[in-house]
Amino acid sequence: MKLVYGPVPSWRLGRSLGVDPLGGTHKRCTFDCVYCQLGPTPQGPVLQDAWSDPVLLAEELQTTQGVAVDYVTFAGMGEPTLAANLQELLRTARKLRPTPLAVLTNASLLNIPSVQVALHSADCVIAKLDAGNTEMLLRVNRPRIPCSFVEIIQGIYTFRQSFDGRLALQIMFVAANAPQAETLAALAHWLRPDEVQLNTPLRPSPTPPLSRPEMSAIARTFDGLPVVQVYEAAPVRVVPLDRAEMRQRRPEWDDGELAPQATKAETP
Repeated sequence: MKLVYGPVPSWRLGRSLGVDPLGGTHKRCTFDCVYCQLGPTPQGPVLQDAWSDPVLLAEELQTTQGVAVDYVTFAGMGEPTLAANLQELLRTARKLRPTPLAVLTNASLLNIPSVQVALHSADCVIAKLDAGNTEMLLRVNRPRIPCSFVEIIQGIYTFRQSFDGRLALQIMFVAANAPQAETLAALAHWLRPDEVQLNTPLRPSPTPPLSRPEMSAIARTFDGLPVVQVYEAAPVRVVPLDRAEMRQRRPEWDDGELAPQATKAETP
């Protein structure tokens, strides 16, 4: 299928049926994160446009009616909010599946009112926040569009005030931004998400993960917040409709979704 893939074993969302609103042909993103499992962001203009046909999405979702999942998750080969027809795609999914809808976003476009309106059609929005200042944003997320740290924070804050669904804040910790844990925890307290997801790259990535003890120490910095942490998540097992299509968008380890927890990521 061109748009629908998985189900994916997600440590945050359980059995997650993926939807790629950008069409799934190549990566399109507003960031070029140092840890991205999809590799470098290709050069070229980064513009909002309509990339996927709602009719095709409906047809593909129809074929998954017998597949038990916990969420239908809009993610895929880049930043979902680059799809100018994201709201229409979410509404199409709502008609076809009673399953809750989630969107994974890097929050780079959340300051745009039309993007906020589109995301109101989701039940759960997971927004990325990896940096505590502009310098770290440029170092870790490497924006491909004019994008400031302040705009990202303001976008998340404004969206939080109007969104009736579940807002989660995802922070991907690597060696570079680990020293900003206290700053990021303070920002999380101010933003008041329903959940804070502390992550480190356990899937194949150009950037090594932090160890279990390192992530446990970071989690203590977020005391008082509703935190979930990748090393503490129970493994999720699923049978994907097409493993090759799933791996194109979600590279995995051959021996299981969370296998690295017991191997290289254990070392300090």
